[in-house]
Amino acid sequence: MIEPVLIDTGPLVAVLYGKDSYHKKCVEQLGALTRAPITCWPALTEASHLLGRVGGSVGELLRMVASKELRVAELGEESAEWLKEFLNRYASAGADLADAGLVYLAERDGADTVFKLDRRDYSIYRLSNGKSLRLLPDG
Repeated sequence: MIEPVLIDTGPLVAVLYGKDSYHKKCVEQLGALTRAPITCWPALTEASHLLGRVGGSVGELLRMVASKELRVAELGEESAEWLKEFLNRYASAGADLADAGLVYLAERDGADTVFKLDRRDYSIYRLSNGKSLRLLPDG
């Protein structure tokens, strides 16, 4: 498994909401990681909102952060221009701030793998070297 792995909103919700159709697959994939996945605050905000709508546990999400089962990488002020350019470049694909934040972290920190359920947008996103990101879960 290539590490580190960035994790997006969908898998976070699926792991924490047992009735999600991807729950089992995402729990298994999370368990296969050898290090805690990394996310950003925009993805956590989205996950919190979605969990609140379905009756999932936002408290459990925050417990994962506090216990370091889930790492949160900061998006400092220096990232704002990069994020703005990414959102403009991929506006027609519906890029959101969570997507932009994760791709920024991939660029900044050298990660090339994202744990993501909705693959449509990530199939067109490219790093500055032209490479696409590897997506989990496989298949």
